[in-house]
Amino acid sequence: MNAPHTSPIPLPPLGHNPGRAFLGLLRPHRGKLLLAALAFIVKDSPLWLMPVITARVIDIVVDRRSLTELAIAAGLAVVLLLQNYPLHMAFTRLFSTVTRRIAADLRNTLTEHLQSLSIGYHSRASAAVIQTKVVRDVENVELMMQQAFPAALSAVAALTGAIIMTAIQVPAFVLVFALTVPIAVLLMRYVRARSRHRNEDFRRQVEQFSKGVGEMATLIPITRAHGLEKVAVERVSHRTEEVRSAGINLDVLNGRFGAMSWVAYQLLGVFCLVAAAAASLTGLLPITPGQVVLLSTYFTILTGGIVTLLSLVPVFTRGLESIRSVGEVLQDPDVEENDGKSHITDVEGELRFEDIRFRFPGDPRVAIDGVNLTVNPGETIAFVGPSGSGKSTMLNLVLGFLRPTSGRILLDGRDLESLDLREVRRFVSVVPQESVLFDGTVRDNITYGLENVTDERVLKALTDAHAMDIIENLPQGWDTVVGERGASLSGGQRQRLAIARALVRDPRILFLDEATSALDSESESHIKDALDTLLRDRTTLIVAHRLSTIRSADRIVVLARGKIVEIGSHEQLLKLGGHYARLHEAQNG
Repeated sequence: MNAPHTSPIPLPPLGHNPGRAFLGLLRPHRGKLLLAALAFIVKDSPLWLMPVITARVIDIVVDRRSLTELAIAAGLAVVLLLQNYPLHMAFTRLFSTVTRRIAADLRNTLTEHLQSLSIGYHSRASAAVIQTKVVRDVENVELMMQQAFPAALSAVAALTGAIIMTAIQVPAFVLVFALTVPIAVLLMRYVRARSRHRNEDFRRQVEQFSKGVGEMATLIPITRAHGLEKVAVERVSHRTEEVRSAGINLDVLNGRFGAMSWVAYQLLGVFCLVAAAAASLTGLLPITPGQVVLLSTYFTILTGGIVTLLSLVPVFTRGLESIRSVGEVLQDPDVEENDGKSHITDVEGELRFEDIRFRFPGDPRVAIDGVNLTVNPGETIAFVGPSGSGKSTMLNLVLGFLRPTSGRILLDGRDLESLDLREVRRFVSVVPQESVLFDGTVRDNITYGLENVTDERVLKALTDAHAMDIIENLPQGWDTVVGERGASLSGGQRQRLAIARALVRDPRILFLDEATSALDSESESHIKDALDTLLRDRTTLIVAHRLSTIRSADRIVVLARGKIVEIGSHEQLLKLGGHYARLHEAQNG
């Protein structure tokens, strides 16, 4: 099976010039677009050629000419109309291929870039807003192409054809038609100046609304537990009203613009018809009755084409605003740089912290303050301490989610800053406090990201994770779909499957981030048995709140305000009678 097309698109700075960026999106597909445009122009040629045939027929009738001339005109009309079908299908296939490819490339590029952005970016950004950019904004770009390209091409072709045919048939009226251009330019400048700001305001309001809905969905258990349904509804309703208000302002602007365009060009159409008729009646110009109809028809085509182009301005503005929105993600500089770093093919598991300090951006306090620690291969180290002492920050520094403000972390004697962290993480597994499962089968969740995993390997991982009783009680065994976020399983079951996911990877380094803190005592006993297997012969760093889960750790590191204040085994620290002993006493009464 072929891998999906995920090559990143080389885009110019989207936020500065979305119009140029849009042309950059089209450039790789210019061959197909040119063929599509050619097919479209030919298939739409009846719009500007049929008035000539119509005028010819009228003059044949008025002048009482032969039926042969009438038959020839009819035959030309039939051929002209029949060619529309095959060329329309050719255009549809070519243009749809380009449009869908660009949308897929944009989404793939966004997804790839989101995966390269730092954890700091994702901690700041709303998941709902990111989803809006990947789904709604890319859809807006796709809709802009689908709605605007054919309509604009049709309008331009009709305008060009009408002017050329008028120049051939009645050259004097070309100057009358030229009056439409300055009016169009003035209207377009007016709407572009105001539409961009209103589209941007509307887009921001929709993003805030998406963020609010995401928060509401996340907080539903808390909301219902505390009887705060009315408060939640009011919070979302407030954002709904802001979206409604911004949408009305945008719609009123677009409506005013559309009405102004329509009235102006209908008046010009009446003027053109009357002028052509008056010229024919007075003999000022040698215009036949058929040419009066032809001029009226062409001016209708001309004005219709210009009105169409003007009506597309809001569509283009909305699409370009969405390109600007996508650019906010693609141009965010908070990227984890791995390209060009040293490769790594094997990991022993030695970790060394050398005078590590870390401060979160904008926070005057030091989160990690001068930590020095060596972790030997295969050793289990537990970090304990009060909230805010720096336990999880230590894990995030080793994972490379955070970079030290000063000092360095060595893996097997090599500075992490010099290594490609994507390769390092292939030797790492993480069991978080709350296991995250996706909407798929149990087997898919355990083997996530791995290829060609044998059933025997999965079975051993489940057995070692003490999770076989879960599989035996599921209707389709490990082929059972667990539901979004594993909703059909208990917390303890999800955690054991997360341990099986870690075991199937056979990592050299393991991170446990309060993996049992949210479980009841019975579930914790099952997890503890699984963890004993998981920790064997692996370098393991544990962040623990419950001290009962870390008694067997080789060493326990006690942190306070980002500093190591005690270090030793469980028994050694109890004898010391310091911070750890007080924590132990507080938890055990």
